[in-house]
Amino acid sequence: MTHLAKLTKPSILKWVSSNILESHLGSSKWTFFWQAGAFHMAQNPRCYRTKRSVQTEKCEIFNETSSANSKKVAKFSRATRNEAQAALLDYLHLTRSIEFMAAENISNNSPRFLEKLLKRVENEEGDIGWSISRLLRYHPINEFEPFFESMGLKPSEYVSLLPRDLMFLSDDELLLENYNVLCNYGIACNQIGKIYKEAKEVFLYDYGVLSSKLQAFEELGLSQSTIVRYIVSSPYLLLGNVNVEFLQVLEKLKSFGMEISWIEEHLLEGITYNWKQVLGLLCLFGKMGCGKEQLARLIIKHPGILFEGSGDRTLSLIGFLLKFGSTVDQIRLLFLEFPQIQVGIFVLNLRQCFLFLNEIDMEVTEIGKIVCSHALLLGSCTMKKTSTLLNKLNVGKKRLCRLIQENPQELKNWVLGNRVNPLPESEEDLESKLQKSKFLLNMGFVENSEQMESAIKLFQGNGGELQERFDCIMKAGLNQKDVFKMVKLSPEIISQKKDVIQMKIDFFVNDLGYPVTSLVKFPSFLSFSTQRVELRLSMYNWLKDQGVVNPKLALRTIVAYSDKYFENHYINLHPNGPQVWQDLKKKIYYV
Repeated sequence: MTHLAKLTKPSILKWVSSNILESHLGSSKWTFFWQAGAFHMAQNPRCYRTKRSVQTEKCEIFNETSSANSKKVAKFSRATRNEAQAALLDYLHLTRSIEFMAAENISNNSPRFLEKLLKRVENEEGDIGWSISRLLRYHPINEFEPFFESMGLKPSEYVSLLPRDLMFLSDDELLLENYNVLCNYGIACNQIGKIYKEAKEVFLYDYGVLSSKLQAFEELGLSQSTIVRYIVSSPYLLLGNVNVEFLQVLEKLKSFGMEISWIEEHLLEGITYNWKQVLGLLCLFGKMGCGKEQLARLIIKHPGILFEGSGDRTLSLIGFLLKFGSTVDQIRLLFLEFPQIQVGIFVLNLRQCFLFLNEIDMEVTEIGKIVCSHALLLGSCTMKKTSTLLNKLNVGKKRLCRLIQENPQELKNWVLGNRVNPLPESEEDLESKLQKSKFLLNMGFVENSEQMESAIKLFQGNGGELQERFDCIMKAGLNQKDVFKMVKLSPEIISQKKDVIQMKIDFFVNDLGYPVTSLVKFPSFLSFSTQRVELRLSMYNWLKDQGVVNPKLALRTIVAYSDKYFENHYINLHPNGPQVWQDLKKKIYYV
């Protein structure tokens, strides 16, 4: 389902609903796709300025206010600022005839604009208030700048909203009229900017239209404070007729016995709610078989199921569980038993557990079984990192997979904050250690010595596999004594799989042309990748052709040094060396 990130919230809701109604979780062959924030929708306010004029205005405003934005607005004393505010208030109210309340809001809530004015008169002597008044009298300002700032908008937000051909607020009577209606109704002036950005059409309403819309909400039985909160959270409710989905959500919740005040308590300030999606989620729970009483108890106990992201966290969770094959009954029971945790955190935990199971190489079908049968457990566990667990438990991925499949409840012991102790060795581990010990004793290691214990930890694979790899090197044309010597010098070479060892020996003999006996003196060659060897030799041959290196360097010298040493002592001997090195890397590693 790699296209899931392109779906909008309504289409996801429609898909989840149709999936439940039509197929009741019929088999799905979609590949699982999870992306945090995949359901985010951006809404860009429509502006009525040309691109050219916006860009020009933007340059002017940001040039003037750049210092005010980069420093705290605290260069001038409080007394000085108060004088400037008073001068601006007098100008807006007495000179420009703007209503006192609006003028006061603008002068008291536009610190950046005031800073700009004060900077223009800071070198003048005498009364600051008189200087500001004189400046405003002879140098008219764009009144929309402090107006938008007082509405809670930043310069970067309102620069594109400034009218192209207007400077004075009184020239846009409807804007001021609707602004005053909202202020008089009890909406804080610094929250009106959010309404302007998300529902600009509201400020184009003719006289009396906005007041009638607010009155319509009151006739539904909503208090003024409740209406204010709803409008600030969802400005689009003021567009068109009273929003149908919003009314239906209220009716459903009231039918569950919830008071309007309860709904208001669980709405977050500054968040825009998608009431159509909330309504769809309520209907979806009904289609899943949740009765009215069950749903009422669920929402009262876990309001976040409905209100977090307007329900998109819950929709993400349902979609996730459906894709892993959970049944409708399993999903309904999950919500009825939902823990005291935010839905977003539950979803994040579930995702992290899925990633953990995937990182330890558990089969997809087995992951699906655990997700379906233990979703409540997975969503409640904030897991430690996979690497941390493997290290603390002192266990391999295969055994860890087997342990979780046998008892998924073990996951509770590995959450953040819990101390994790190493697991006791299994019979399989003990047998493997015994085989390793036998192999090492045959090689001449002293039993129970520190060297032998170190080698046991270093070797990867069981004793049988180690012997098989050892024999593979012997069959290439070396005697047992020489191979013993090689393994003691470079024990990591037999931690590789047999076919990898065979491939590297074949490359050493057939591609590079060295006799196999040369490996006895340079056994660590088998621990390097063929790409590294090819890259180093290609670079060395180029440097040799340029006459800047010793033409008789040993293979060990060319291959074994670190990249940093090789670059400093060989590559940088020629001015074009670094570029040739990069070109060879691309050619060899990225073909």
